[in-house]
Amino acid sequence: MNATLRKISAYVTSISIGGLLVACAGDPIQSGLDPFAPMVFKEGTTTMPLNPPNKSSLQPFYVTNTTIFKFAVDTNSIEIGKDGVTRYTVVITNPSGGEQVQYEGIRCDSYQWRLYATFDNKKWNENPLGSWATIKSNIPNRYQAALAQGAFCNFTSQEKSMTAIMKALNPSIFTGGTNPTSNSFGLITD
Repeated sequence: MNATLRKISAYVTSISIGGLLVACAGDPIQSGLDPFAPMVFKEGTTTMPLNPPNKSSLQPFYVTNTTIFKFAVDTNSIEIGKDGVTRYTVVITNPSGGEQVQYEGIRCDSYQWRLYATFDNKKWNENPLGSWATIKSNIPNRYQAALAQGAFCNFTSQEKSMTAIMKALNPSIFTGGTNPTSNSFGLITD
């Protein structure tokens, strides 16, 4: 009987030690994987738009009362990327009516933006030199900051709900992180 008890005791001890080793393998201190350590950003593949912005889905948005430009985002182009990048097409109109169309991305975690392409001569032209740049909040044409603060980001987290983004872009409530005035959409006032 003693031999049987010793075998059972050795068996239970082996299972206990094995269980402890498995438990320690998942411990971040033991494994070296800290769940609170900053993640290294790895950008996903960016697919260029196939078409120009859709005039019927352009949503004007407020930037500042000091800008002379008008800004609109093509709501059909907004893509909430799994890599943490929200991509969109923006149309910038100058006071004489000339338009510049750009395909860009915003990262909320680092508060940065990137120019992927411009639309010129009826085609998209990729920007091979595009790199991530800090979004500036204290300049008159701060449209990336307006989009980040007003619709695309929840502080430093990407907004994951398209419904929430569309609701935030509603012109009657969108402020882009600043207070709208009579000059909200680039109208020159005296």
